[in-house]
Amino acid sequence: MKQLIYIVFFIGFVVNAQQNRAYKDGEKIKFRIHYGIINAGYASIQVQETTINNQKYEHVIGKGWTTGMLRWVFPVEDDYQSFINKKTGLPTRAIRKIKEGKYTKNVELFFEKDSVLTVDHKRNKEKRVAAKDVQDMIAAFYYLRNNVPDSLKVDESIAMNLFFDHKKFPFKLTKLRKENLKTKFGDVECFVFRPMVQSGRVFKEKESLSIWITADKNRIPVRIQADLAVGSLKADIDEYKGLLHPFNAQ
Repeated sequence: MKQLIYIVFFIGFVVNAQQNRAYKDGEKIKFRIHYGIINAGYASIQVQETTINNQKYEHVIGKGWTTGMLRWVFPVEDDYQSFINKKTGLPTRAIRKIKEGKYTKNVELFFEKDSVLTVDHKRNKEKRVAAKDVQDMIAAFYYLRNNVPDSLKVDESIAMNLFFDHKKFPFKLTKLRKENLKTKFGDVECFVFRPMVQSGRVFKEKESLSIWITADKNRIPVRIQADLAVGSLKADIDEYKGLLHPFNAQ
C-alpha cells in the first residue's frame, strides 16, 4: 500500500502514442484505485503550460490520496510534479513530495546536460549523478505519448532510460494485444501493454503489470492492474477533461 500512488504514475507513462500531439494544455485525468476489494483512493494527473525565464514549459502535476476509512488507517497525500522543456520533451526539474502513513519524502531533481542533481530537503543533502537524456516518471508519460510510433507491433518492445532514487535504470514495455474494455463511460478500444520493471522493489515479478491504453489519438491509460509485493491493485479511469481528441467510448 505504501507504493500505491507510485504505481499509478509509474505505469501511467506506458503509452503507445503517435507522431502527432496526443494532448494539450489543460488535460486532466483522474483514476479510482482499488486495493483488493477496498476502494483505496484516487490519483490525478494534469498538464498546464507555464513560462519560466521566458522559456515555455509543460508543468505536469500528479496527485494521489487515500479515501474513506483507509484514509484514517493509512493516510496518503502524494505530490509529483515535472517541468518539461517543450522543445526537447525532456524534464528540467521534478518534485516528489510524499506522505504515506509515517513515511515522508521531499526531494527535487534538476536535470542538467550530463547529470542529475537530487536535492533532499528532508535530510538537507544533495547528490549529483552522471546521467544523460533520462526521464523522470511523470515526464516520460507525456514524452512517449507524442513520440512512440503507431507502427509498434504485437510482441514488439520499446525501451528508454528513467531516473529514480539517485540512479538511471532501463525500462522496457511490450505490446500484447488489442481488445475492448468496459469502462464507466462505455466500451473503449484499447491496446494492452506489459512493462518490464525492477523485480523486488515494488512488484512481485518483472511481468506483474498490465495496462490498457486507448487506441484513439489520446493514448490515455484507462485501466491498470498490478500484482504488488503485498496484495493487488487496480486503477480505472474515473474522470477526464481537456482531451485534445474525442474520447471514443461506445
